[in-house]
Amino acid sequence: MSVEVTHGQDEPRSSAGRVQSVDRAVALLNAVSASSPGGRPAAELAADCDLNRATAWRLLATLEHHGLIERDPVTNRYAIGFAVSRMAATAGVDVLVRRAHDVLERLSLQTSETANLAVVQRLGLTYVDEVVPPVVLSARWLGRQVPIHATSAGKAFLAWLSEDEVEAILASPLPEYTPTTRTDRDALRTDLEEVREQGYSVSVGELESQVYGVAAPVFDASQRPFAIVSVWGPRDRVPESRFAELGSLAREAAAEIAASMR
Repeated sequence: MSVEVTHGQDEPRSSAGRVQSVDRAVALLNAVSASSPGGRPAAELAADCDLNRATAWRLLATLEHHGLIERDPVTNRYAIGFAVSRMAATAGVDVLVRRAHDVLERLSLQTSETANLAVVQRLGLTYVDEVVPPVVLSARWLGRQVPIHATSAGKAFLAWLSEDEVEAILASPLPEYTPTTRTDRDALRTDLEEVREQGYSVSVGELESQVYGVAAPVFDASQRPFAIVSVWGPRDRVPESRFAELGSLAREAAAEIAASMR
């Protein structure tokens, strides 16, 4: 690649007018994205992108600072970061809603309850689509942002993040909305372990005392959640005895949506 070096403090640019360091950073980001969920070390990424290690390390550190990649402090391997999933979810909301809507309609019909689709945004989860059974009178959550620690959807998202990401998201005090809201981080982490084991999360009136529900993550190719499917309703219609049934259906719907986005 030919490079035009300008005078002063300007960044070297390629003959096509591109900024060389940005080209290199994007190449590294693509290499990280193509790696397995366990990530890859800097030396391998540098070799793949034909970069010397010092340059690769500086670029990786910059990408990590902005949350685009994350480094496992034990293995020093790099994987795609939370910021990429958040941006992808935001950018692809219209496409996601179109492809997921029929699945939500079927899920609502199967369960006779409200089915929602949420994406992750900076201040929490935002519900971007919702199907309510015609015979059910229900509060609408479409467009509503909800706290991540106090909903089944939020816990379904948290359960598959790295420990560093969970720590960052839960760094601020956790408000208590009802007596069952998880405000203790250790108790919440126990919940997240159970979520990973069963493949779906539950909420027993943790945001609104009379609202119970389940949720399952929609995974990308790297097994990171980019959206959440949830089923919820009043606790007399969605008692804990229905959680296993509803959780299985939510998980199947999430997998179908994930397949439609590939």
